[in-house]
Amino acid sequence: MTKTFASRLAVFASGLLISFSAFAAGGGATLQAGNDLSDRASLQRGAQLYMNYCAGCHSLKYMRYSRMAEDLGLTEDEVMKNLNFTGAKFGEQVQVSMPAAGGEKWFGKMPPDLSVISRVRGSDWIYTYLKSFYLDESRPLGWNNKLFPNASMPNPLWELQGLQHAEFGPVDPATGERHVEGLKVAQAGRQSAQEFDQTARDITNFLEYVGEPAALKRQSVGVWVILFLAALTFLAYLLKQEYWKDVH
Repeated sequence: MTKTFASRLAVFASGLLISFSAFAAGGGATLQAGNDLSDRASLQRGAQLYMNYCAGCHSLKYMRYSRMAEDLGLTEDEVMKNLNFTGAKFGEQVQVSMPAAGGEKWFGKMPPDLSVISRVRGSDWIYTYLKSFYLDESRPLGWNNKLFPNASMPNPLWELQGLQHAEFGPVDPATGERHVEGLKVAQAGRQSAQEFDQTARDITNFLEYVGEPAALKRQSVGVWVILFLAALTFLAYLLKQEYWKDVH
């Protein structure tokens, strides 16, 4: 029993070390997203932002417009007029209008579907990634990302965030490269820093919802489950008292 527990603990520790190594390779620690799935207004804003700035390249093939409307408290008319730009039907999935050949030509490959990105990367990673783009003339598209170096995409939110530049540290003697130590907005966008933080948080919130839509209902049902278990425990206690009163 002790050996089994020790072996499991060793596997868990190894997993943590691998995870930390992966984070380091991806550009360092992440920021706290602080998103809240119970904030319906944030989810609605996130859906609008995603459809306007992200859905042109990234599909959500596991999400249907009809399901989005039901979960986010939107009407069919609101969804079809404000969130559907591909001409898809209300019951169809969120696809992109970009042809596969165009995606491969402009980005090297077709941009990935983001239906489950929050389950793969986590909300903090998404939030940090959206805030970590900076100008880099050495890259084909003119952009790079501190968290995910050499990302093959431009900053879709640059008009809102502004033009961000990297602040490099000293040259690493082992690799001959300079690592990005910080980021600074050199030219302001349409939003203040606080407003853009909320924009990144809203998109993150929406993508977390897309990754597991059932989480919205599970949280609301969870309260009733806890109350039911509490009542059941109380009844079990009364039953135990009734069975054992004669023994005492």
